[in-house]
Amino acid sequence: MSDGDYDYLIKFLALGDSGVGKTSFLYQYTDGKFNSKFITTVGIDFREKRVVYKSSGPDGTVGRGQRIHIQLWDTAGQERFRSLTTAFFRDAMGFLLLFDLTNEQSFLNVRNWMSQLQTHAYCENPDVILCGNKSDLEDQRAVKTESARELAEKYGVPYFETSAASGENVSRAVEVLLDLIMKRMERCVDKSWIPDGMVRSNGHSTSNLAEPRDAEQSKCGC
Repeated sequence: MSDGDYDYLIKFLALGDSGVGKTSFLYQYTDGKFNSKFITTVGIDFREKRVVYKSSGPDGTVGRGQRIHIQLWDTAGQERFRSLTTAFFRDAMGFLLLFDLTNEQSFLNVRNWMSQLQTHAYCENPDVILCGNKSDLEDQRAVKTESARELAEKYGVPYFETSAASGENVSRAVEVLLDLIMKRMERCVDKSWIPDGMVRSNGHSTSNLAEPRDAEQSKCGC
């Protein structure tokens, strides 16, 4: 796909404490490589990838392939960058929330990140994928799979154990998030929940699909 040759532009935001592997996770997804020498992200960075998404109907039929340009925004996990990070929440349609399976505190802080999302995202129940990263370091594991699954169930979000080093479940996690977003778009007649300029169809902004609503109407109930 050449520049501009896509049906939709969608932005995802990677969140989580500093050092959980957000940059390596995104690099593994976009480039299929692992770099152990990444330095801590300062502020905001992003990577991009083009994919073809095919929806499946309730009867199992596969729809026409849609060309998706995904922007994956990489955020700093340190507290001093928190105000900058939250400013990007409303401009993202989906969220990859990562914690480090070898760091229990990063897991305990998932609750704080979810609270931030519920406050600052485009709606009170945005699409989120919870990822327990560094699954390849099994001998250093500090968070049990059962505990992580229970927390994910509490928030009603999918959970994957991922490894930026081996690539385990990295693509799968992003694919599931994209599927959630596309299905939300399909079932929502009212498109006012979509962040302005976030989704483009054939290169044109969807801002003409619906006029902005007030805060109460913009809650995503679909």
